Amino acid sequence: MNPQTTHIQVRYATVLATSLILAMIIDPMDSRTFTARPRGLYLVTPDEADSARLLARVEPLLAHATWLQYRNKAAPPALRAEQAALLQVACGRAGVPLVVNDDPGLAASIGAAGVHLGADDGDIAAARALLGDGAIIGASCYDDLDRARAAATAGADYLAFGAFFPSSTKPGARRADASLLREAAAFGLPLVAIGGITPDNGAIPIDAGADLLAVVGAVFDAPDPVAAARALAALF
Repeated sequence: MNPQTTHIQVRYATVLATSLILAMIIDPMDSRTFTARPRGLYLVTPDEADSARLLARVEPLLAHATWLQYRNKAAPPALRAEQAALLQVACGRAGVPLVVNDDPGLAASIGAAGVHLGADDGDIAAARALLGDGAIIGASCYDDLDRARAAATAGADYLAFGAFFPSSTKPGARRADASLLREAAAFGLPLVAIGGITPDNGAIPIDAGADLLAVVGAVFDAPDPVAAARALAALF
């Protein structure tokens, strides 16, 4: 067996055991701390079936991330729970809030910092009731200012717009214009730009008012993911 593979597997088993213990003894609210106006790289995980490999891919990048979002649309519930718990421990060590995509119940069960809700992922008020006042609750607003207004009124903590550029993660995503960010500034909430963002084009949404750049492929598919994450964080 490859010694590097063995090392990853052993470390994975240790972290998983730790995460299960922490899930039983830590008040979830203890980890829900975040700045009022976050800025920087909002790293989003790729669909990865191997939990040890996911952890090995994410951990070196956390030093350059403001937030991490766990997203794995392809995983069954048990795998999602396992991976989210592992990432929560890694994020706790790095001091990076973990936001869970789509699933307030999973976020609550592992003590994550919050949840990100899309159009079909449930009600902001229900997520707030479950996760508490200190949770980060974000809403996908796509290219829709009316949806953003409704989310802000319902108590969202940040508003996400996009896709701003062609995206390999969501090739058919609705396209948003940078002017949306300028108009959304009136809501007074942190703004997230997503969709095809790279170190080469990330300055465009930032200049239009984005506080966070949500990125998957431009980091995880890069020849050097750490360098890509560093370059995106350096845009702020």
